[in-house]
Amino acid sequence: MAVGVKIKKAPERKCVGCSNCFPKKELIRVVRDSEGSVSLDFTGKKAGRGAYLCKNLSCFKKAQKAKRFESNLECTIPEEVYEALSLELAANESK
Repeated sequence: MAVGVKIKKAPERKCVGCSNCFPKKELIRVVRDSEGSVSLDFTGKKAGRGAYLCKNLSCFKKAQKAKRFESNLECTIPEEVYEALSLELAANESK
């Protein structure tokens, strides 16, 4: 048995839609940058305040209805931004 071998744990995040924990790489990050614009971050590396979401549209709709994006990102999000995010998520889901 090897002594001193550390097993690295994968970071987990909670989906704002279904509230289940998943490995960070399985989720999509919704980010608010310093200028206040909200966008999807598929790489998880954009600078700004983020909220994590499952890769399905139903979780997005659930989080939108409960206004969880607004509370996590600490800003108000216009309906046009929700529509654009929904279209972008649907396009990525079909890939």
